[in-house]
Amino acid sequence: MLSILRRRYACLAPARSARRRCTPTQSLGWLILQIPTSACTTLICCAALLLTGCAAQKLPAQRAISDIEAVVFEAAAEAGKYVPEQLAEVRAGVRGLTAAFGRGDYEAVLTDAPAVMRAAQRLGPAAAARKAEITRQLDEQWSGLAAVLPEQITALQSRLDLLSQKSSNKLAAGIDLDAARGDLSNAASLWSKAQASFATGNLTEAIATGTTLESNLGVLAASLKMKLPAPAPTPPVRPPTSLR
Repeated sequence: MLSILRRRYACLAPARSARRRCTPTQSLGWLILQIPTSACTTLICCAALLLTGCAAQKLPAQRAISDIEAVVFEAAAEAGKYVPEQLAEVRAGVRGLTAAFGRGDYEAVLTDAPAVMRAAQRLGPAAAARKAEITRQLDEQWSGLAAVLPEQITALQSRLDLLSQKSSNKLAAGIDLDAARGDLSNAASLWSKAQASFATGNLTEAIATGTTLESNLGVLAASLKMKLPAPAPTPPVRPPTSLR
């Protein structure tokens, strides 16, 4: 290869007597001709080794990024719901690897990829754990509503029956019994809706409906001048947070 370069640029070497300015190509040829054979051979070997090393790292780096992206894709649906911050961190790590790969810094990709992969592999278990925690909290909240709402509806019905008697005319003074009967009927329908949502596994809707019903029953009880049985305290459901 060295002999080819020497032959190629020999004709470009400026004559000693010429005083004209050399072109960049002629200058390059002149420099090549002046480099000792051993030094040229060393430079060419070093360049070849460098290119070979980069090529050897490119495929593993590309494979590392692809493997991480596959893990993220598989976990993204659940992780997006239950550990969105953790998912965002992993995706930022993948973007960093992709940027390094685009710059040709394959060594950086291979160095940083294991940590990003470990973070990606934690997404699935973290999302499952958070989902289980939320489901447990929702179950507890529903259990509290299911324990008290039927009792409150029964108590309101008994109160309405009492106020509807002729002997309770004085007690029922100022109370719109017909409106109260309509409200109680609506409350029973709302409770049926909440139970149906629970039966289909939609705990969030069941609890939302039950909470609305609980509020309505409180208003109805006030209109009938009675106190309802106090509901059992239930822990609030915390919004999804990042798990480590």
